[in-house]
Amino acid sequence: MPVEPRDFSCPGPVSRRQCLQLGVPLLGLGLADLLRADQARAEAEADAGRVIKGRAESARPAAGKSLIVFWTDGGLSQQDTWDPKPDAPAEYRGEYSAIASAVPGITVSDKIPHQARVMRHLSLVRSVHHENGIHAPSAHWMQTGYFGPTLARNAPQKPSLGSVIARALGSRQPPMPAYVSMPKAEAFGYQGAVYLGKAYNPFEVGGDPNAADFRVPNLALPAGLTTGSVETRKRLLATFDTLRRDLDASGGMQGLDTFKRQALEMVSGEAMRVAFDLTLEAEPLRERYGGHRYGQSALLARRLIEAGARCVNINTGNWDHHNDIYNGLETHLPPLDRAIAALVEDLDERGLLESTAVYCVGEFGRTPRMNGHAGRDHWADSFSVMLAGGGLRGGQVVGASEKWGGGVQERLVTPLDLLATLYHVLGIPLETTYDDASGRPTSIVGNGQPLRELL
Repeated sequence: MPVEPRDFSCPGPVSRRQCLQLGVPLLGLGLADLLRADQARAEAEADAGRVIKGRAESARPAAGKSLIVFWTDGGLSQQDTWDPKPDAPAEYRGEYSAIASAVPGITVSDKIPHQARVMRHLSLVRSVHHENGIHAPSAHWMQTGYFGPTLARNAPQKPSLGSVIARALGSRQPPMPAYVSMPKAEAFGYQGAVYLGKAYNPFEVGGDPNAADFRVPNLALPAGLTTGSVETRKRLLATFDTLRRDLDASGGMQGLDTFKRQALEMVSGEAMRVAFDLTLEAEPLRERYGGHRYGQSALLARRLIEAGARCVNINTGNWDHHNDIYNGLETHLPPLDRAIAALVEDLDERGLLESTAVYCVGEFGRTPRMNGHAGRDHWADSFSVMLAGGGLRGGQVVGASEKWGGGVQERLVTPLDLLATLYHVLGIPLETTYDDASGRPTSIVGNGQPLRELL
């Protein structure tokens, strides 16, 4: 039986619970789903014997470590960035030259001079390999470590690295979500949590941080609501605490309200607004990152990490340059280069680089040989990624491609090896498994092994 209201100002003859349920949705509390990720630590403790094979211990959060990912959607050309081939014929070499970096013996494209300058902090993996040249399956492979979808079955099969990090470690400082993606989740739909549950999907920023009127739609109050009215609803929630415990002795309602309280705090509290407010940064620093989406996204990522996020994903691109690749690279490559270098330097100056890993990756690379349209096509036989920070050794090159870039010459590296490296430095035990949709324990790294050269 519903409990009749006594002295609360609820509209009409509705129960206290109904009033609560009517009041909260007005705030757009789909956010509450994401905030369930705060339970990750407790859940890991509760099912440690199942989650960690061969151990009777839980996956303890790392000491504040986090990850920032630059996702180069469409596939960045390795030969025009991190693995130039200056001695190759022109149809392989392309239009850019190779330049020396700040680390003797490491050369990169002359189109990424800022990364060349900070190379002592960066490491390049030039021998990444998988066996698919189609965007969606390859994006799934690089985001999750596993081959999964095909053209006939494109639904995601495994959780993304960001979702695994959110599940294993949780937010460092709620109500900041553990996993954030900007401007939105992309990678052909494979940046989500799948069987880990939607609580571990990314919080989507939803706007361009470089825009003059930048705002986060998910943190905006619905039309007609003011901060004052939100505070009124918060007080109403507090008033109902005892009643909810009486009405739902199982604790389910109480747990639900925990997430809704956090969602309310995200919408009405100052912490989230401050974290997303780039106007609080000094203008010279904003200019150092660059007046473009990539640069301001990188600066925002640093602010979100400081505020408690565990993994921030910056989606960049499109890098799918089948035609006129150099016109495309002239548009995208300089701002990406500047954003990466500024972020790494900024993190270092703030004492955050040791605790914050930076990772630049796409679903594959581009063909070593130019095609007839002055472009490069899909290539997964051998391509490159960049890693920095998080306790990884800088100024290193792992592996090598063949003379003209066709395949791996030495030290083949798989997508699972890359994820094993990141999980290891973040403090996530590589023995961790999570039950898939069928209830079968599934490893987060399979047979992947960390790159010992970088540890």
